[in-house]
Amino acid sequence: MFDQLYRQRAELAEMIEKHTGQDGTQATAIPSLFFSRYSSHIGPMYGVHKPSLCIVVQGAKEVMLSQERFLYGPADYLIASVKLPITGQVTEASPKVPYLALKIEFTVHEILEALHEFQLGVEKKENARRGMYVSKIEPSLLDAVTRLARLLDHPVDHKMLAPIIKKEIIYRVLQGEHGATLKQIAIEGSSTSQVSDVIEYIMNHFEQSFKIEDLAKIANMSVSSLHRHFKEVTTMSPIQFQKQLRLQAARSLLLSESADAAEVAFRVGYDSPSQFSREYSRMFGLPPKKDIMRLLNHSDKMINA
Repeated sequence: MFDQLYRQRAELAEMIEKHTGQDGTQATAIPSLFFSRYSSHIGPMYGVHKPSLCIVVQGAKEVMLSQERFLYGPADYLIASVKLPITGQVTEASPKVPYLALKIEFTVHEILEALHEFQLGVEKKENARRGMYVSKIEPSLLDAVTRLARLLDHPVDHKMLAPIIKKEIIYRVLQGEHGATLKQIAIEGSSTSQVSDVIEYIMNHFEQSFKIEDLAKIANMSVSSLHRHFKEVTTMSPIQFQKQLRLQAARSLLLSESADAAEVAFRVGYDSPSQFSREYSRMFGLPPKKDIMRLLNHSDKMINA
């Protein structure tokens, strides 16, 4: 089994190098398939992790979900079953042995389709589970992923075959150690699905104030049940979740526009610029202006390297 995994990873590494050619994360010609390559330690990087399967082919990565740490390398795969604000960091990479990885995004509809087609049983009354996990990779899963990546060299075929192989990949994950977690997100009325509805609402209205009672109505739960299940899935309360989204959005605005910190604070939902500055500093390590200067200086160094 080890030899098989080694050959599969070697083939994937060659394909990622072939289709990237430079550092960064890049979309491929196959929808929902992304390749990443980095020749040095990168991070921390902040963003919202969409529902997806992530596989490191070479190197290692660390993902922080609030205070919970997920470490994974070539022997593992990471699954996010819902949208989650995370901090990521490439922990093993060098010019000679770059970090190489891939991501396959999926939708609730695709999971539900696989459940029905393969007649996979589901317990509707299971409690909510963490929306992110790491598992040991199996040759059958890596084989399906390798066959999907091979289609990049056969553009005539991938429109027909990629959806079929992607469905097999989802099936392999659903049959894996933590497959029940992924099943729950697609089952209407499950605690995880109800929490996902609240996550979607917060993501679409993060700049607005809300009452926890209104979120509980969206989830069709009591306030106490929503708090418990939301924290189980995300490791955060709804307010903490919203705060991370606001601060990530503010950082993106500060990087892309010439607006000052006070203006951006109001745009993402803060009433107090001083509170915004404190919380921004707590999350990113520096006040807004200094943090953006650091990021821009780092970007210049990378361009000039």
